[in-house]
Amino acid sequence: MGRQWNDGRGKLIVPDASSARSRGVELPLEIAASYRARRRGLLGRDSVEGALMLSPANSVHTIGMRIPIDVAYLDRRLRVIAVRTMKPGRLGLPRPRARYVLEAEAGAMAGWGLGVGARVEVLAEVVGGVGG
Repeated sequence: MGRQWNDGRGKLIVPDASSARSRGVELPLEIAASYRARRRGLLGRDSVEGALMLSPANSVHTIGMRIPIDVAYLDRRLRVIAVRTMKPGRLGLPRPRARYVLEAEAGAMAGWGLGVGARVEVLAEVVGGVGG
């Protein structure tokens, strides 16, 4: 059930745990799927609009970052297996079951209601007939 995305933009949908009828929170998403885009990540940024998804990834670091970030580790079904807040200059441990990592400004994921067990949805923008 592996997914493959390309570098680009899309939407992240975080389900509303309190309502089966509500679609939840819809956020801007940046997808970093190439080695170069994953390596650059959030380095040098002072803020993040929405979230950044690293694909594939099972660990991250905040060495060289200017801001603390929230990190959510996702399994192959886009289910959250762990959420952590990392200060700049840290090295995160690899999560063997993780296939994707979401990054956002510190505190954002709690505000979205994103926690362990939630299953997010990723809608990638189709550019030139290629999408995810």
